[in-house]
Amino acid sequence: MADQEGATAVAEPDALSAPAPARDLPWTTLVLNDPVNLMSYVEFVFREYFGYPRAKARKLMLEVHERGRSRVSTGTREQMETDVQAMHSYGLWAECRPADDGGGQT
Repeated sequence: MADQEGATAVAEPDALSAPAPARDLPWTTLVLNDPVNLMSYVEFVFREYFGYPRAKARKLMLEVHERGRSRVSTGTREQMETDVQAMHSYGLWAECRPADDGGGQT
């Protein structure tokens, strides 16, 4: 449709077809291997903070040790930032990334 000056109106894109804002995408907490913490301590932290059973905590700890990192939780960005802060408070190295960033296993 053209207005009086010859400009053409452009329809607004459909809200349902627009990509989701970045804040709505899932994020993940990665725990990174470090030269200081013992494997038993890392396993303890995963059990203590996340409430993971011994087998899952051990699996994640071994991923950190053998692969250099492991995806230990996934959720909203705010929750993952909280988890990263908690890992730092335990003395672990951790970072928050978008979940589709290929950062490790869960």
